[in-house]
Amino acid sequence: MENEITLVIADDHPMVRAGLKSMLSDSRIRIVGEANNGREAFEMVSSLKPKVILMDIRMPEMDGIQALEAIKAQKLDTRVIMVTTYRSTAYLLKSLSAGAAGFVLKDISREELLAAVYSVAQGTSLVDSLFLQDVLRSLESAEKTNESPEDLIEPLTAREMDILRLMVEGLTNQAIGDVLGLSGGTVKGYAQTVMHKLGTNDRTQAAVKAIRLGLVK
Repeated sequence: MENEITLVIADDHPMVRAGLKSMLSDSRIRIVGEANNGREAFEMVSSLKPKVILMDIRMPEMDGIQALEAIKAQKLDTRVIMVTTYRSTAYLLKSLSAGAAGFVLKDISREELLAAVYSVAQGTSLVDSLFLQDVLRSLESAEKTNESPEDLIEPLTAREMDILRLMVEGLTNQAIGDVLGLSGGTVKGYAQTVMHKLGTNDRTQAAVKAIRLGLVK
């Protein structure tokens, strides 16, 4: 079919791949491959040359952003949509700077996912709009300041830096607590202290500022 969209799904969880495959059941889309990790994803794009790849960010061997960078380095024409569970400012900024054509969250509806695939296949970029608006507002605010880490109200402690890194990755308080062995309430207290020290009002602003200051890469 002339207007057929060939597509690869890359995610290390079989159930997620099955779910995406079911959501993408459409006469205009033909799924030509499924990858378990970023390295497989890159190899499939190189050999199969699909129009679009749906790429999870957190994968073993080579993560989604590294695979995206490899695809772009080889000047392959496949359009890449990054898919993630996390509202991570760092992931969004890294994905867009590396050349992703789309960035969507895994709670996306079937209709929204299909619309994203169609748009990207036609050459349009598509990013989760509400999340992008939050990040752009925070970037705009951060650009008005020329602060350095030395200008913080008070230096961040080692524990607060641990919290900040996971905040930038988009983890919830409970998820951060699970990683660090803390209660959700304790993490909430740390997060509020981190935001205060950074002079920010919310987690997105804190994440953007942390990246701008070089506190988190």
